[in-house]
Amino acid sequence: MSAVREELPAGRYGRSADQRADRKLKVIGAVLGAALIGVIVWFGVHHISAAGVSGELIRSKVVSDDSAQAVLEVRKDRDETAVCTVRALDTQQAEVGRKDVTLNEREDHLTALVKIRTTGRATASELVGCTSATSG
Repeated sequence: MSAVREELPAGRYGRSADQRADRKLKVIGAVLGAALIGVIVWFGVHHISAAGVSGELIRSKVVSDDSAQAVLEVRKDRDETAVCTVRALDTQQAEVGRKDVTLNEREDHLTALVKIRTTGRATASELVGCTSATSG
């Protein structure tokens, strides 16, 4: 008995329909992947360039039952006014004090000591965020 061939001879009749479909899918996938990477890069650059003011809480200290101190490090443009919000927290992470600090020094990198009056004993301080006074 002879074996029945189900495949065509390789290379004799060109590519099959499955191979052409696979190539199309690969090309479409590469184009969509490149577009997705482009969108992610665009959002990243936009986010970084839009963030004109940034701040970081360096350290905090409880001074008494009704006050706390925090040291902030702020980066901004030299001519920009920054507004940073700091809050004091108790042992249950409830807010016991909040202060908005306006920093309009003509420096692009500065350190600020913030004193926060509290309604109860604070155990920690948290930097909520820093924004530009002109952008709201």
